[in-house]
Amino acid sequence: MTAILTNSRERIRFMRFTIVGTIGAVVDFGVMNLFVQIFHTSLVLAGTISFIAAILSNFSWNRYWTYPDSRSKSILRQLIEFTIVNVVGLVIRVPILRFLEPGVERILHSMPFRIPILDIATVADNLTLAIAVVIVMFWNFFINRYWTYSDVQ
Repeated sequence: MTAILTNSRERIRFMRFTIVGTIGAVVDFGVMNLFVQIFHTSLVLAGTISFIAAILSNFSWNRYWTYPDSRSKSILRQLIEFTIVNVVGLVIRVPILRFLEPGVERILHSMPFRIPILDIATVADNLTLAIAVVIVMFWNFFINRYWTYSDVQ
């Protein structure tokens, strides 16, 4: 953590990682909403499928933009390491989606004001996913930085 604060190269990497993560979040939210709204799948299944799509997007962007100087490891090895980190992130994420969403929906239902065009269940799904994404983002950055991309100075 202190490297981000004291090293300008690490700050740039973290910012790029955050931008890549934002792109991944768009993929994640888009795929999740597609599966929930169009295909009527459960949030956990939709969130798992969207997570896999985001992993593939994030790996590609991180390999070629955030860590372009990371080439001493093969692309296959890095993809496996990146996937392992993200699967652990998924293990962190699924319980958040499963157990937090009902509470978020209850809170939204109890609020004294409502915006008529917003479906509370959809808002709860997206808010729950946003919370999970932020938590898992920190896990992913630090573990990937010091394991998947450990060959970067």
